[in-house]
Amino acid sequence: MTALEEGPVFLISDLCDLLESYLEPDQVAEVYRAYLFGAEAHEGQHRLSGEPYIYHPLAVARILAEMRMDACSIVAAILHDVIEDTTTAKEQLVTEFGEEVAELVDGVSKLTHIEFESKAEAQAENFRKMMLAMVRDIRVILIKLADRLHNMRTLGVMRPDKRRRIARETLETYAPIASRLGINSIRLELQDLGFAAYHPMRYRVLAEAVRKACGHRKEVVLRVQSAIQERLRQENLPGQIDGREKHLYSIYKKMRNKNVSFTDVMDVFALRIVVDSVDACYRVLGAVHNLYKPMPGKFKDYIAIPKANGYQSLHTTLLSPYGFPLEVQIRTEDMDKVARAGIAAHWLYKSGEESHSIAQARARQWLSNLLEMQKSAGDSMEFLENVKVDLFPDEVYVFTPKGEIMELPRGATAVDFAYAVHTDVGTRCVAAKVERRLVPLHTKLQSGQSVEVITAPGARPNPTWLNFVVTGKARATIRHYLKNLKRDESVALGRRMLEKALGAHERRLEEISSERLWALLAEYKLENLEDLLAEIGLGNRMAPLVTGTLMRDQLAPHPEPDDSADQGPSLVIKGTEGTVVSFAKCCRPIPGDHILGFLTAGRGVVVHTQTCKNLSEYRKRPERWLDVEWESDVEGDFPVDIRIEVANQRGVLATLAANVAETGANIDNVSLEERDGVHAAIFLTLSVSGRRHLARIIRRLRTVPEVLKITRVRG
Repeated sequence: MTALEEGPVFLISDLCDLLESYLEPDQVAEVYRAYLFGAEAHEGQHRLSGEPYIYHPLAVARILAEMRMDACSIVAAILHDVIEDTTTAKEQLVTEFGEEVAELVDGVSKLTHIEFESKAEAQAENFRKMMLAMVRDIRVILIKLADRLHNMRTLGVMRPDKRRRIARETLETYAPIASRLGINSIRLELQDLGFAAYHPMRYRVLAEAVRKACGHRKEVVLRVQSAIQERLRQENLPGQIDGREKHLYSIYKKMRNKNVSFTDVMDVFALRIVVDSVDACYRVLGAVHNLYKPMPGKFKDYIAIPKANGYQSLHTTLLSPYGFPLEVQIRTEDMDKVARAGIAAHWLYKSGEESHSIAQARARQWLSNLLEMQKSAGDSMEFLENVKVDLFPDEVYVFTPKGEIMELPRGATAVDFAYAVHTDVGTRCVAAKVERRLVPLHTKLQSGQSVEVITAPGARPNPTWLNFVVTGKARATIRHYLKNLKRDESVALGRRMLEKALGAHERRLEEISSERLWALLAEYKLENLEDLLAEIGLGNRMAPLVTGTLMRDQLAPHPEPDDSADQGPSLVIKGTEGTVVSFAKCCRPIPGDHILGFLTAGRGVVVHTQTCKNLSEYRKRPERWLDVEWESDVEGDFPVDIRIEVANQRGVLATLAANVAETGANIDNVSLEERDGVHAAIFLTLSVSGRRHLARIIRRLRTVPEVLKITRVRG
């Protein structure tokens, strides 16, 4: 059967025959009753292929039965679409089949009774609902994965555009989830089916290339397999050896990620050796390394350090005597079961082995992280983004100072490590040591490194961390903190702006009656005073207009908002207001400059110099201008651009940098413009405390003999 052909139709009798091999008779009878209920609910409904709709839930139940899932999961699989696609209510399922089955069905069902602004938002919200249901009961995602697998098997009847959309969603979300839970049997089929639907031409070309390669090398691989089998017999190491071809999507992904051709993909073929103990795994490894030379850098020990989904195995790549590399995987029988079924091995093989508990523990840890990400995410779109970020297939393994192993996605930084240890550690992180040496927080970690996080009680997350963190937990937590910080800052600024506007009428906010205030909040459809102050601070509402509405019955009509007489005293800028007060990059105002503030919706106050070239454009909206001035003791550093014309001589830049450093300033950016062979213009972005500091720097630079002219750049 090709990737997009219709699969065979399974009947209820086939399902019951399979279930009787591991379920009690009364449980099989309950499944049959669920089938009758589902068939009646879906009566008259057909799939695009023309077959009765009930065939789809039966096929989903069959997939779960092959995984030997419990009776509740099978019943829920048969009924998984009745809430979403029929008039059946959740309460009816509770009455007929119990609370457990009803919760599973509800967890898989989409939100069809809520209006969303966009299809993407609806998909994201449905995804969040499903993932939170999965946190409560892991069987929800197993049912959904089986549902998606059957849909992919029968995708050929869909329109090409819809086929590609579903295939892309499968490759980006559902296959990685199956991988994260270690369910490789489902993951591999989802990837190959998704690849065939999303890139049909590439799929056909690659399939043909693999077919030809198999024809050329199959006999050779069998010879290698026989040689290894004979060596194991000589070493008295019993084990089962199976050959396999690498799946097409895995080959395609390696070709794309490493930018190599098909002929350069080393592990198109692999041998899997299954033995009876962990000790035998390492003894077999020694035997195959004695037989064939291992390729340097191609050995991975996932037994000592399991993957994030609980997968355990030894991986090595051998150079065969026939000139091509061959990957060998060595594992125990229990590791092989977990490698195939992942967390589903809990139901498939109820032997209580340690390998199964590892997969369970890893899955529970991931679900715990999902719950934490959900609490921090602002909306379902952000949650979906964070989950996708967290579904990295590759890991790095680093050590805490106490020697504990931490798994992180490839590309993770010291900040990701801090948040993986604990949310509070990430929040208070100020520095990090890798191998006992201080490194920048954006340093990417490598496997085997020892990492130590240095914290400070008053430290807080830095917005720039979002530029380099890769884990969903770190990203979601930082965003959550910044959103709360921005609200606190906007409330504080809004209060100052409203008090300023009221002060122009010789009133204070405390003097406004609660009845008048609540009437205003009701008029604006806001819940409380903080919401109003935040709106003002973010520039979404004008403080003079709010003041006019508050005092509508107590004052004569107030002057127009651009009348400076009504503005009262200027708003004082401290330089520490945070995200709601920003400084325009066009003119880079610094303390001591004459400034004006412009209210920008959603951003708060943007401060410009009064000589900024952009003022002519902004003055067309006078109601958004504020009179602002610097506080007498402004704190912080402010960027400023200067242009230095110099004689183009060796070492002049180093001389300038040394002189700037001696004045206590930092150079944030340098660019060079060569005018001719004799003269050059150097542009510096400096961090200064104000105009006096800048003047001191300029005086110092003018003492350099090569400096011809210095000007401050304004726009």
